Amino acid sequence: QVQLVESGGGLVQAGGSLRLSCAASGRTFSYNTMGWFRQAPGKEREFVAAINWGTFSTYYADSVKGRFAISRDDAKNTVYLQMNSLKREDTAVYYCAASTLRATKRERDFGAWGQGTQVTVSS
Repeated sequence: QVQLVESGGGLVQAGGSLRLSCAASGRTFSYNTMGWFRQAPGKEREFVAAINWGTFSTYYADSVKGRFAISRDDAKNTVYLQMNSLKREDTAVYYCAASTLRATKRERDFGAWGQGTQVTVSS
């Protein structure tokens, strides 16, 4: 199994930036795709971004394209989500997740999840 620990959430004004981190430990070699999802109050969890370990391919939800960037540091087994030009609608709990599949954005394909980190964007 892989363990995922998110950090970096907090309160930020609209237009500001935050960088989330997801530190992975355990059987990280079993997983091919790392993703970020988010869940806003009263809404279902939704896909935000994903990165493939082997190809560096990245995938984004339309709502965050051009504002968010996912990246990884292999030496640290850490995945990052740089969030710029934040909007109030980005307010949510952000979750890091890992999938054994190579290219997926579907929540059900991610078998390992972190505990989540709160991001609040104020106007």
